[in-house]
Amino acid sequence: MTNNIGKVPNTVLIEGLASHYKAGTYISEHSHDTHQIVHAISGAMRVKVSDATWIVPPGRALWVPANMLHSIQCTGNVEMRTVYLNGDLPSVRANVAVINVSPLMREMLVRLSEGCDERQTAHLVALLLIEMAAMDVECLRLPIPKDARIARLVAAMLEQPTDQTPLGGWAKRLGFSHRNLIRYIRAGTGMSFRELRRQIRIVTAIEKLSDGQSVTNVALDVGFETPSAFIHAFRLTTGVTPGKYIM
Repeated sequence: MTNNIGKVPNTVLIEGLASHYKAGTYISEHSHDTHQIVHAISGAMRVKVSDATWIVPPGRALWVPANMLHSIQCTGNVEMRTVYLNGDLPSVRANVAVINVSPLMREMLVRLSEGCDERQTAHLVALLLIEMAAMDVECLRLPIPKDARIARLVAAMLEQPTDQTPLGGWAKRLGFSHRNLIRYIRAGTGMSFRELRRQIRIVTAIEKLSDGQSVTNVALDVGFETPSAFIHAFRLTTGVTPGKYIM
């Protein structure tokens, strides 16, 4: 949190927007000269920003600083609340982040996006920024590697998370030696092969859970041999069980 968060300009709220999008809706790449808070009341979204794709499930919000190019893919039917804030406001975070939304924060986002008394706006935004700075940031980021071959690996895993091809099989398929593939995956994603596959499976699982699918079905659909193995991996990534994550 910066020391200037409480200092809010007279003009703070540029616009609030309440919207609904059908599953599969794609909002092409664009940017705003405002900060943007995108909140998923229901449904899940994939938001591509710069070198990563961010998963935004229900009950979370995505913070996008001003002037950042981004696109949105709705993986389910999405009930969205969006707040655009003056780009001159102190930025809560310098980079994009998926933030857990507290009940208080949710009510402020709904009020600001659906319309409120102008006299309330500055106070609500000031409190919203403080609340956002205090919320936990969630690890729902999938890197977009610069190396085309590693990018193909990530895309293939996303398309078919149940694929059990081992590291050696991918090395042969992509034209790497075993050792070089390990090195390139680490350089391109910041993760090991095992960590990358687990991350992809978990974020894909979160999208399916957000759509109302059962834990058992999701576990098998994303490549885990048993529900217990899935729950263990899910807790390692998010800190909670699938049942507690999607409330």
